[in-house]
Amino acid sequence: MLLDQARYDATDADAYDGGTAYTIEPEQPRWTVVLPFHNERDYLPVSLRSLAEQTMPFHLILVDNGSTDGSGDIAMALCHLGGIRATLLTERSPGKVSALQCGIEAATSELIATCDADTIYPEDYLARATDLLDRAGTVAAVAATAPPEATPFDRRLAGAHIALAAKLLPQQCHNGGAGQVFRADALKAAGGFDPRIWNWVLEDHEIMARVERRGRIAYHRGFQCAPITRPRSASTVGWGLAERLRYHASTTATRQAFFHDFLGPRLRERALSSERLRRDAPYREESKGLVELYPVRG
Repeated sequence: MLLDQARYDATDADAYDGGTAYTIEPEQPRWTVVLPFHNERDYLPVSLRSLAEQTMPFHLILVDNGSTDGSGDIAMALCHLGGIRATLLTERSPGKVSALQCGIEAATSELIATCDADTIYPEDYLARATDLLDRAGTVAAVAATAPPEATPFDRRLAGAHIALAAKLLPQQCHNGGAGQVFRADALKAAGGFDPRIWNWVLEDHEIMARVERRGRIAYHRGFQCAPITRPRSASTVGWGLAERLRYHASTTATRQAFFHDFLGPRLRERALSSERLRRDAPYREESKGLVELYPVRG
């Protein structure tokens, strides 16, 4: 069901006191989608509209990581309008890792997708992810990405690029957390997202170094999502070229050591903790009419 932007009004949301979880139409599908956010009221309508179009049933766990712009109320109103089964949780410990941990601990489904508030998901996103995760031995999959305004050729190129990277460098993480999906048992057995294990940026790459020991990481050129392009500050850049090359030279046996013995101390020196991204005010462009600017496309 498409969300009707004209009907969107934060006052339509269920009451939210910042400490209680509210649930809409609880069920137990195969999928849980975990979507953490902090002050994303301008972008949530875009991502939630695309999730409302999914052809696979899912339970959405929204994790409000200390928003001050009413994002939680807005998200629940949008879920109500879009017919999305949703639970709203609040995580007061700052940082995406803590927010992801909160959502994943609440998930009871077989499959888990981590999604971003500023990303558009094609209507077959979860269906394609299901096909990948149902393959024997597969425990996780990572989507290719191209911006919403990308041409069909650009999308094909993005898909071909990630497929080639996965062939040349298998079992590595070749994209970010906006498009990661997991078998829940493998993710939780690996420790999940946990600030006691890793509370730095690049949490989407580090988690794969733990999950990959439990099975195959899958890629497919047709498995894609579309993050909205947003300028990044210098403080959000996690690693340099030399560090990236060292990562690509690592193996399944050495990848965890790369993160915890080599990269982690370097990120600590740069103060690039997970909560740093929340403390630094994100770039907020004028986003009026985002849903119209970025229509959902399958």
